[in-house]
Amino acid sequence: MEEKKQPLKERIAIVRMLPRDIKEKLTIEEMNALLYDEILPDSLIEKLKDYLADIDNPSE
Repeated sequence: MEEKKQPLKERIAIVRMLPRDIKEKLTIEEMNALLYDEILPDSLIEKLKDYLADIDNPSE
């Protein structure tokens, strides 16, 4: 029997902090990628660009 994946607690906290209008724009695939530590699709990165840290330029 396959064990059901559980969302990461840290990722749930991130989703809870997002504004409602952003959460409403996320597709099921984007939400799953965010919650289950999958590779984030470009569409999700674009929607979250104002909320993601710029690891290439940490001073911003």
